Amino acid sequence: MSQQSVISIQNLNHYYGKGILKRQILFDINFEIRAGEIVIMTGPSGSGKTTLLSLIGGLRSVQEGSLKFLGRELFRASQTKLVNIRRKIGYIFQAHNLLEFLTARQNVQMAVELNEHISPEEAVLKAEAMLKAVGLGDKINYYPENLSGGQKQRIAIARALVNNPPLVLADEPTASLDKQSGRAIVELMQHLAKEQGTSILLVTHDNRILDVADRIVEMEDGLLARDSQSTVMSRD
Repeated sequence: MSQQSVISIQNLNHYYGKGILKRQILFDINFEIRAGEIVIMTGPSGSGKTTLLSLIGGLRSVQEGSLKFLGRELFRASQTKLVNIRRKIGYIFQAHNLLEFLTARQNVQMAVELNEHISPEEAVLKAEAMLKAVGLGDKINYYPENLSGGQKQRIAIARALVNNPPLVLADEPTASLDKQSGRAIVELMQHLAKEQGTSILLVTHDNRILDVADRIVEMEDGLLARDSQSTVMSRD
């Protein structure tokens, strides 16, 4: 029996522009991410990786085909439904996107406070516990300007994982880091995700981190050109 699919995509197409300017960006994508799986997506710039990531994350509307998140169809989903989906996903970007006027704890705490069932006191405790988990227990009250690039990215990871999301989407999370920091960041994501049973889809050009993946998929000219486990998946 196969694990539950967190993401299930069938016959997905996507276009930019209208009329004579309309251009197809994604072609007949069929793709699955299972619970607890770490998938790395590679491919040249302009191959459609970020577009696919934004569709999976509910940041764009699905135009053609089927895209299901935890069994919920996103094709023709309302904006309200997409917002609710986004709250269940952690995001880590190349730029850490921290608010400079908030401390490390406050940046993480903001994500917790999206859940109206959690009290302010509990939000503080959860944020502090997550910062300790990423090795920043002694930097809880620091502002981003007083932290290194690697430390800022650790805060971004804490923010993405603090609500125990079923899925984390990471777009070039090591691009602005040196080799040692980049490796540490990805291994930290891998460890925490495995601990929580979270799936990760990580877009990268960084060949040094490919070994952390359970699967590697390659995009090329809007097509899913290769899936390192497609033969295994088809036998399930």
